[in-house]
Amino acid sequence: MNRPTALVPRHYVAIGGRGPEDVVADARGRVLTGVEDGRILRLDGLADSGEARVEVLAETRGRPLGLDLLPDNALLVCDAQRGLLRVDLADGTADVLADSAAGERLRFCSNVVALPDGSVCFTVSSSRHPLEYWLADLVEHTATGRLLRLAPGSDTPTVLLDGLQFANGLAASADGSFLVVAETSAYRLTRYWLTGPRAGQSEPFAENLPGMPDNLWRGTPDGPIWVALAGPRVPPLDLLHRAAPAVRRSAARVAVHAPFRPTGTIGVLAFDDTGTVVHHLARRHSGFRMVTSVCETGGRLILGSLWERGVAVCEAPVPK
Repeated sequence: MNRPTALVPRHYVAIGGRGPEDVVADARGRVLTGVEDGRILRLDGLADSGEARVEVLAETRGRPLGLDLLPDNALLVCDAQRGLLRVDLADGTADVLADSAAGERLRFCSNVVALPDGSVCFTVSSSRHPLEYWLADLVEHTATGRLLRLAPGSDTPTVLLDGLQFANGLAASADGSFLVVAETSAYRLTRYWLTGPRAGQSEPFAENLPGMPDNLWRGTPDGPIWVALAGPRVPPLDLLHRAAPAVRRSAARVAVHAPFRPTGTIGVLAFDDTGTVVHHLARRHSGFRMVTSVCETGGRLILGSLWERGVAVCEAPVPK
């Protein structure tokens, strides 16, 4: 992978809530996000200045993570506590679409994408650890992540892929023939074929990434798949992942009680549908930490974070 270019910051915008884990832009350039206390917020004017108009659209009564806008003024929400939700943006009601799969309660829904056939695909990062112990899953390397599909009219998801290493961000190809899912603790993106002769099969899409991939976002079918890198590669963690399961479990128990502060190294990638890197932007010693999502709007990149109390606005790269 080529050396990154600079991720150039413009301004930081406080939003009155902690942990805007995922950010998505609507057709009018406004950004939607969910925060720690369960609120779904809409942010207007982000690209222009260090302030934004913040509107509360709904409250999930859980912890919203990944989002996907629907054409009927609704929002799909992966709620880490309540499961897969559909939020009506007109009146703020939040309905549970699914809260269990394969006989187990959905413990840690992560990211979601709606498909043209009316089905919804989403990820579960861990079947063992809840969101508050996300670090334990990364350390233990449980490989209990899943990719799920909810058919139209059903409330019971089917498992498309399991054994994923902290399944996270999700995006569809431009032609809808495959999905790309981020495996955070494996530093890779995996392709799952939806149609064609390889339907139902998976393969690497991009491997050996320079950091831990988190949420994915695609604004338009002809645009790239943006990938947020939540943190750089950590050599001791790579070494630990090769240790025996008992060693990893012991290390995970220690990790959840140890002080944690994200590094100041942040980055984002953009891929085309062939798996080729279109953009690689990074910044060291950033004051904005743990970039868990990125979207593009108004000639700017908007960065979300599980850690921060606001979003960062950066220069968007020149299209290649």
